[in-house]
Amino acid sequence: MEKRIELEELIRLLDAKQYTNLRQFLSDLNEADIALLLEELESEAMLKVFRILPKNLAADVFSYLETDSQEFIITSLSDKEAGSIIDNLMADDAADFLEEMPANVVERLLASANPDTRREVNQLLRYPEDSAGSIMTVEYVSLKENLTVDQAIERIRAIGLDSETSNICYVLDKGRELVGTVALRYLLLSQGNELIADIMHENVISVNTLMDQEQVAAQFKKYDFTAMPVVDNENRLVGIITVDDIVDILEEETTEDMEKMAAIVPSDKPYMRTTVGETFKKRIPWLLLLMVSATFTGAIISSFEDALSVCAVLVAFIPMLMDTGGNAGGQVSVTVIRGLSLGEITYRDVPRVVWKEIRVALLCGGTLAIANFAKLMLFDRVGLMVAFTVCLTLVAAVLMAMLVGCLLPIGAKKIGFDPAVMASPFITTIVDALSLLVYFRFAALLLGI
Repeated sequence: MEKRIELEELIRLLDAKQYTNLRQFLSDLNEADIALLLEELESEAMLKVFRILPKNLAADVFSYLETDSQEFIITSLSDKEAGSIIDNLMADDAADFLEEMPANVVERLLASANPDTRREVNQLLRYPEDSAGSIMTVEYVSLKENLTVDQAIERIRAIGLDSETSNICYVLDKGRELVGTVALRYLLLSQGNELIADIMHENVISVNTLMDQEQVAAQFKKYDFTAMPVVDNENRLVGIITVDDIVDILEEETTEDMEKMAAIVPSDKPYMRTTVGETFKKRIPWLLLLMVSATFTGAIISSFEDALSVCAVLVAFIPMLMDTGGNAGGQVSVTVIRGLSLGEITYRDVPRVVWKEIRVALLCGGTLAIANFAKLMLFDRVGLMVAFTVCLTLVAAVLMAMLVGCLLPIGAKKIGFDPAVMASPFITTIVDALSLLVYFRFAALLLGI
C-alpha cells in the first residue's frame, strides 16, 4: 500500500512538472525503493525521473535497477552523463553492469569514465565469471602497520566515503601483503599514539581471487562475516567482498539449482522478462533428452507384451509403481543435492549415506507395500500372488529409487558435473525403467507368465 501511495505521488509531481518538489521527495526515499518505483513507470517517464535525481543518488539507484532498465537509461544519456554514472558506481557494481552490456556500449562507457574507474573495472572484468575476483570491489580501507591510531582515523576520514565499508580496515605491509585487520571500533577505543601493528588482528581469514563464488558464500556462512578480503596467489590484497554481494550470489545459485533440478537450462533473466522463444530454448533440450530416454520404458513394456496379455491386470499397476519410485527418488535426490551444496555430505560419507537410505527405503517401501496389499485385497480384489508381486515390486522400486537418488548426484559431483542436473526428471526416467524390469521379472517368477 505504501509503495502504491509513493508511486501515485511521484506521478502527480511529474505530471504537474513540480521537479524541485519531486527531487526532494525522491531524496527522502531509500535507493532500492526509488528503483522499484522507476520500474513501474513507462520508459520515457523513467528516464525523465532518473535525470532529476542528484548525481550520487542516481548512481546508487542505477545499481538496483533491472538490466533492461539500466541499458535503456545508459544508452539514452549523453556520454558525459553516462560516464558520471559509471564513475559514481562502486567498482563491482559497474563491472557487473558492464558484463551484461553489448560490446559497443561497454566501449563507449569506459571511454567516458575517468582513468581510475576504467582501471578498476578492467581489473575486475579480467577475472573468470563466478570467481571471487569477479564479484569483489576494489574500494576498501587499507592501512599501513606502522601508522598510529590517530593517523589511521585521519586516513579513514579521507577515503571512507568512497569505500564499500569502513567497519573493517585491512592492514598491509610494504609489499601490500595482507598481514592483519582492525575493526573501526577498536580504533575508536584505542589510544591515539598506539601503532596499528600492536592492535591489529593477525589471524586473517581471506579468499583467493580464483575461488568459486559458491565457496566464497560458504566461507561467509562459516565465519559469519560481513566482509572478507580477497588476495592473489602472493597474498597481496586486491579487493574485498561484502555480504550484500553474497546475498545476490545465494539467490542466483539457488535459482540456478532449482532450474537444473526441474530440467531447465538456467537463465539469467527474470521470468517476466524472458521471451517465449528464450523460454522455449531453455526447456526443449532436456525435454527432448528425457523423451528419448523414456522410450526405453516403452521398449520394456513392448518386450513383455505377451506376458501382459496373459495377466492383463498387471498393466493397471504400472503407473502406481513408476510414480512411487520416481517420487521416492526425487525426495532423496533433493536432500542429497542440498547436502552436497551446503558441504554436509562429502565423498567419505557415501557408505553412511547408502546404508542410511537402504534402511529408510526398506521402512518406506514396507509401509507402502502393507498399505497397498490391504487395498489390493479389500478393494481391487486381485489374486493373492498378483498382490504379492505388486507389493514386492513396490519395495524393490523404492529401494532402487533411493539408491539411485543418492548415488547419482554424488557421482555427478565427483566427475565434475553439477549435482542438480541429476535431479528428479533424470532420476525418474532411470527408476521407471528399473521398476518395470523388476516388476516383470517378479511376475514371471511368481506368476509363471
